[in-house]
Parts: sequence; structure tokens; C-alpha cells
Amino acid sequence: MDYSNTKFYINRELSWLRFNERCLSEAGDPEIPLFERLKFLSITASNLDEFLMVRVASLKDMVHADYRKADIAGLKPEAQLKLIYPALHDFVAKQYSTYGELAPLCREHGLLMIEHHEDMTESMAEFADRYFTERIYPVLTPMAVDSSRPFPLIKNKSLNIGALLKRKKGGGLEAYGRKRAEKDKKAKTEHDIDFAVVQVPGGIPRLVEFPENVTPDKKTRTVIRLEEIIERNIARLFLNYDVIAASPFRVMRNADLDIEEEEAEDLLIEIEKQLKKRQWGEAIRLETEKGIDKRLLEILKEELRVTDDDIYEIPGPLDLTFLMKVYGIKGFEEYKKKEVPPREVPEIPPGSDIFEDIRNGDILLHHPYQSFEPVVRFVSKAAEDPAVLAIKQTLYRVSGNSPIVLALARAAENGKQVTVLVELKARFDEENNIGWARMLEKAGCHVIYGLVGLKTHCKICLVVRKEEDGIRRYVHLSTGNYNDSTAKLYTDFGMFTCAEPVGEDATAVFNMLSGYSEPLGWNRLSLAPLWLKKKLLKLIKRETEHAAAGRSAGIKAKMNSLCDPDVIAALYEASSAGVKIDLLVRGICCLKTGIPSVSENIHVYSIVGDYLEHGRLFIFDNDCEPEVFLSSADWMPRNLERRVEIMFPVDDPKLKERLTGILDMQFSDNVKKHELMPDGTYHKKKEKGSKRYCCQEDFCKRAEKAADAVSRKTKESRLFIPLESV
Repeated sequence: MDYSNTKFYINRELSWLRFNERCLSEAGDPEIPLFERLKFLSITASNLDEFLMVRVASLKDMVHADYRKADIAGLKPEAQLKLIYPALHDFVAKQYSTYGELAPLCREHGLLMIEHHEDMTESMAEFADRYFTERIYPVLTPMAVDSSRPFPLIKNKSLNIGALLKRKKGGGLEAYGRKRAEKDKKAKTEHDIDFAVVQVPGGIPRLVEFPENVTPDKKTRTVIRLEEIIERNIARLFLNYDVIAASPFRVMRNADLDIEEEEAEDLLIEIEKQLKKRQWGEAIRLETEKGIDKRLLEILKEELRVTDDDIYEIPGPLDLTFLMKVYGIKGFEEYKKKEVPPREVPEIPPGSDIFEDIRNGDILLHHPYQSFEPVVRFVSKAAEDPAVLAIKQTLYRVSGNSPIVLALARAAENGKQVTVLVELKARFDEENNIGWARMLEKAGCHVIYGLVGLKTHCKICLVVRKEEDGIRRYVHLSTGNYNDSTAKLYTDFGMFTCAEPVGEDATAVFNMLSGYSEPLGWNRLSLAPLWLKKKLLKLIKRETEHAAAGRSAGIKAKMNSLCDPDVIAALYEASSAGVKIDLLVRGICCLKTGIPSVSENIHVYSIVGDYLEHGRLFIFDNDCEPEVFLSSADWMPRNLERRVEIMFPVDDPKLKERLTGILDMQFSDNVKKHELMPDGTYHKKKEKGSKRYCCQEDFCKRAEKAADAVSRKTKESRLFIPLESV
């Protein structure tokens, strides 16, 4: 059987769109609290922005370069664009259909979102005009277009208002200049129509709430979008003109960085240069309001050089990411899910010596159900501990005010040897990472800016400590970033260990990253792009051989994306041999299920819930002696071949049992789980009469119970005071 046949694979871009449709289905679910639905709709808009700026932009670049290599499903770049354009437009239509359902529900529950400035009452209009005069007008810069003023550069993702103007008769600076240009054949006559642009300022909140005394219904809070106030007052920006038409528009541009790393003397400086160019890349998408004046649309289309496929006439407010601001409005907590705080990790109680805790045995962390605080404490403690000699860490995405970065800087200032690899090529975090890299260097850290030609995506922290019995290495490995903010939203696994074989490998990893030293052999860690993929294929092959020999075989795996053709072909071969394969793939999945004699034994599921499923967990049955791995890598070519990634085994029997149970619980979900059908669509399946089970809710409850049990034991131990000590 030729498992590489393109008919066995799903196009990656269509698969991603189906993932965003699963997110959109949450926004359309009436069983979910109203404001949570608004949040999901906002997430779909943010997801779509990134997809256009990166994936669609990349396909367009390929077409421009006459790149003809086909994708995993046998489609060349031009064919892929033709395939996804209709799907993109259909998706946007579904987004606004959903918005059309949610906006009236918001009004019913006490929040009115004014859609058009014409809908304001007289008192509301008076307030809006004052707000414009006092807070908006001083910030605006209207930009006219004529023979002396070219079409302005429209920044990526910025919201703008385009206007058609007709000059009034009379004086003014513009009129004076035109009189001087009357003899010029290119000069416009008073009958011509001019074009101008006003950028909606990003520094002013997009949502403006009306005070209670100007709204007709005191029980309903009322908001309006900033662009509507500007559009209402736009004539005040062009006093010598009549405004014929005005409409908001938004431009999405190619945001892929084009960096010649081999030629760059200083990668940090080169990335800074490229970041500035990102604002002015090729226009990928033009959003306009539905019903825009055709003359205005034609000007935008010509100047931005977009095709009809790139134009989206929107039947509602542009850029639905503003709904995240709506979600943040105080006072509507009853329409949101109750926030569940992360719980303490039982093995690392508050106030304990974290190094002693790790010496007691490997510790597994399951975020966000369990707190990320032990990871912060691990680095912070190492920064202050006199026994710690060195700290080495990789950073891919960190928070805006990262306590881990501050701890690393403090460690260097305390005289410890600190080595930090800051990945400057982490997409959309480049600028943030550049700032942290410079700060760490000033503090005395040795900073590495990633590797030429590779992104360093692995998550590892090594602490070297001098103890009574010699040097001991403490290691933290994770499936997710060292980001204390996203650790509250993304589900990930982390593990602390001081096992010597892992410590030796961790040292080898950093020696490779900081220099060119590669050890002769490795103990426990598998590294991409060197041999992680080979290891995965070998593990899958072993299950295939076990099944063929009649032994117990099975694969259970959880990841973000699955699109590596070699891995999928190996899974098809395993399925054909009788291996039972259950996959939990949150996003892109290019594998097809239900193909006779190919993938009949493969089931693929996706969970889209309150938390973003981000962890990577792989379990291989191995003839009833299961091997369990955690990893920073998805099963994608970029992770396995173009990034530095780590896959690490979980050896402790209790931790292996716990991880197996976690995955089984996720497969049992009947609330947030979608199943991939043979036709490539996803369906939620809930058997009639089955008890409602949501794994994310269950994980929250279990983490709470475990933390409470430890808390009770701690209190009891404090209350019980032996008589001898009195």
C-alpha cells in the first residue's frame, strides 16, 4: 500500500479553518454563558487575522515566486488559494451571523452596543460630540490624497475611515494652493472628488461607554465604538469640503519576516529592521463595511492592489476582536463562567524547600489546573540560593512583566553564571523578546539569540547546585512556555527532576545551543531536528510489529497539530496492521480517518473548551509495558525538522499512570470533544442518556480536592503538638 498517496491527506489550510469553525461553534452554543460566547467569537477573529497574515501571505509569496511544489494533499499554492478563498468568505459570513445572534442577547441582558452613530438619541449624540472634541479630535491626523500628497501608508491591522470629499467654493489654504496650480494640467477642478483617510487612534479605547444620565434606559448600559464617533464628526476634519461618503476599512498585511540569517552580522538588529517592514507588507485582506460607496471601494482596491478575493464587505463592525473588551466590562459576571484559580501542587507545599521536594522524586505539574508558581519559585529560589552555581534556560514566549526573566537577571547580579537562550524569531513576540534580551545582557547574563536556520522551541531550565555530596543538577522540562500569564489559560505539562541521566542530557543541550559541542551519546532526552522524528517513527514501527505478531499494541497521543507526512504514513501502516490509535489533535490534522484498510483503526478528536489544549503527550502500549513521553514538539515538519525541540520520557510509574488517566479522561469528554469524520468535518457526539462529562471541569475539581487534602494535612500537623515539646 502506498500510504503517501495524496488522496489520503487533508489540506493543511482547510484543516485549520475547520479548527476555527470549532471555536466558532462555541460562540454559537446557547448552553455557554453569553459573555463566554462573545469571547470565543473574538478569539475566532484573532485566529483569522494570524492565519491571513502568515498562512495566506505565505501562499501568495509562493505564487509570486512561481513555486510549484504541491502540499501534502497534492495541491500547488495557487490551487490552495482558490480552494480556501471561498471557505474564508463563508467563515466570515458565519462569524457575522453569530454576531447578529449575540448582539440582541446582550441588549436583553443589559448591554446595548450602538451599531451606527445614527442610532444615538439626541442626548447621547451630544455626549459623543463632546467626547470627540475633548479626547479624540486633538489626536487625529486627516490625510488627504492629491497630486502633491500620495496615498498614505496604511499600517497593518489599523482601523481607518476613508472619505470622499468635494471642495467647497471659497478660500482656505487648499484653495490658495489650487489657484497657483490652475495652469498645471494635472490640477483638479472644483468638480473633482478627493479622497482622504483618517486613522482611528489605537491609543484611545475603542469602546466608549455612555454615562447613565444620557441613556434612555437606566437599567441598560450602553457603549459605542470609537470609529462611529469619528465618522459622525468627520466633517469637522475637512472644513473646506463637503463629505460625500465615509466608511471604515481595515487592512491586513503580510507579516512574515524575511531574514537572511547567514548574512546577518547581528541577528537582533536584523530582526528589528524587519519588524518595521512588517507594518507595510503586501496587503492580504481589505475589510470594508457592507454598502461602502463603490467609488471609495475602487480607490482602496486600486491603491492597496488587492483582488476581489481579498475584499471582505462586512455586515457589521470591523475587527471583532473588540469583543474581548466587551467581555472585560465589569458588572456582567453572572454571564461569565466563574474563574477557577490554579491550585497548589501537593508535592510542593507553600514554604517548602523546592530542591528538597524534587529530591524526593520526580514531580508532574498539570497547568492551568495546578499553579505555575512552583516554576517561578524554582528560578527565583535558584537566583538567591548561595549553593546554586549556574542557571541555564530557554525562553520562547514570556509575559510582559515576566517574574522568571526578572529572577534570571537577579541571579546574574548575584554573581551566578546565567545562560539564557532568547528566541528572537518567536512570531509576533519578536519585539518583546528583543527587549528582554537586552535587559538580561545588561544584568550580566550570557544571552544567545537562537540558532541560525532553526527556531529554539524547547522548554528547559537547568539549575546547577553544589551540595554536600557533590554537584547536583535540577531540571524543569515542559510542553509549554515559561509564561506565567498564558499558564493560566493553556493546558500544559511540566516535570521537575534531578535524575542524573536527565541532568547530563540537559547540560549537553545547553552546550549545543551555546557552542558546537555534541556529546557522543544521550541518555533520556530526544532532540529535534537531530533524531526526535526517528525516535517517533521507531516507536510507531514497534507498535506495528507488535500488532502483526499478535501482541498488545496501541498508541494514544495528544498534540496541537498533526501534518507530518512521514508520521501520518507510519500511523496508517500501524492502523493497517491492527494497532488501535486514538489521537487528540486540537488544531490542524491532515490525517483522514475511516479509509478502508488504511485508517479504520484511527480515531481523531479535538477538544475546544475554556482552556486552550496545548500539551503534547504520547503513550505507546509496548506490549502492555507502556512508554510515556512529554514533548514541546507537535507532529509537524517544522517542529521535527526545523526547530530545536525536546521529547522526554516519564519514568515514574505513578506519574505514567496519572498521565494515562488524564488522556483517558479527555477521550471520555462528551461536552467539548469533537470527532473527525471521514469526510473531513468534525461533529460533537453525545450518546443519548449518557451522563454529561467535561474533562476540563473535572480536572479543576480534582486539582482543588488534591490541594485541599494537602492543606488539611498541613493544618492538622500544626494543630497536633507532641506533649514532649510543650
